[in-house]
Amino acid sequence: MGLQIIGAGFGRTGTLSTYEALRQLGFPCYHMFEVIENKANKCHLDFWLGVANGPAGAQHDWDQVFANYTAAVDNPASCVWRELLAAYPDAKVLLTLHPKGAQAWYESTIDTIYFTVNVWQFRLLELVAPFPRKMGAMTRKLIWGRAHKGTMADHDKALAFYQQHIDEVKASVPPEKLLVYSVDQGWGPLCRFLGVPVPATPFPNVNDRAAIKKLIAKLIRGAYAVIAVGIILLAALTYGAIKLL
Repeated sequence: MGLQIIGAGFGRTGTLSTYEALRQLGFPCYHMFEVIENKANKCHLDFWLGVANGPAGAQHDWDQVFANYTAAVDNPASCVWRELLAAYPDAKVLLTLHPKGAQAWYESTIDTIYFTVNVWQFRLLELVAPFPRKMGAMTRKLIWGRAHKGTMADHDKALAFYQQHIDEVKASVPPEKLLVYSVDQGWGPLCRFLGVPVPATPFPNVNDRAAIKKLIAKLIRGAYAVIAVGIILLAALTYGAIKLL
């Protein structure tokens, strides 16, 4: 198909609502959920890990992941928006912003998708399961390392970089190809930008924070199960060693 819309906004800037809106407008859309939840895309995490391990600015066979999509928002695609614009020069760029500003974006990010860094139980799971291991490596290298320049651990630096990113996108994309957008603006600006009719249905308002927190809780339970199994095995080995004495 070829991408027609490239999302340059950070994760947690209304990207899931935007994803649903674009789908309703007839643009099959790519989002992190397409990587972790769509079983048809089971090889996509390996692709993005390869992007993370490669040099910044490198081109890849993007059709491996975008063949069935005409739009892409959210991580990990937004991390390579420059590369995607070079590969799909006729595409438009959609820069999503958090409706409540940088501080609200930061708090939301730290509370949800930053779990691959700040939840130690996830790091434990990486030691025993391949999917968390690949997911952790990809997110830390591509999202938090490359796209965010390692700023997320420092509140002030992260907020400053949020604004810097906005400025960089505005400076890099011709105004006629760029929409700076927040989901509280609804259908109007988005439909005008894409040249499509405004739907009669309400604009989707999807907040996935609860779903992400549920996932984190599930990961934590899994980590504690790993610890419990480890303790049992250690106890069994210790008992066996004592019996041999």
